[in-house]
Amino acid sequence: MVDTEDAASRPHRHDTREAVLFGGVYGSVLACSLVAALTQYGHTSRDSRRYDTAWLLVTALASALAHGYAHYIAERATHRRWDVLRALADEWPLVAAVLPTAVVLAGAGWGWWPANGVEYPAFALNITLLFTLGLVTARWSQRSWLAAITVGVMDAMLGVVVVVANAVIK
Repeated sequence: MVDTEDAASRPHRHDTREAVLFGGVYGSVLACSLVAALTQYGHTSRDSRRYDTAWLLVTALASALAHGYAHYIAERATHRRWDVLRALADEWPLVAAVLPTAVVLAGAGWGWWPANGVEYPAFALNITLLFTLGLVTARWSQRSWLAAITVGVMDAMLGVVVVVANAVIK
């Protein structure tokens, strides 16, 4: 028999699906936002794309650390010694969601493809990732295909909002 008082005092553990959805959506929207911000001033040299890649990765890591730590301190439970490390490690999906965009930017920085205009494939990639995350997680939840596609489209709209806002602000 589980002691409910003891179980209630333990920190909440997010299941893997919840962490992948949350971190994936957060990371993809973060990547869209950073690409929009970093390319706002038209710097399109290979050097600037390598710089953009570094800032994308640093920001993703800082966001993951901040979010994991916020989860840790927000729990009103007794923590064991290594719970903070577990809370930080649980943020891996956020960083993983940013990696495809980092590869796109780094590839432009290394000359694999043109550095000018690389933000558009990065936006398309992140919008596709958002759609896929929404679709897959909705199907994991036993939703119908129509409902899953609708969730995917709604997730993708988060990326579209960033792209449209970037175009309007420029």
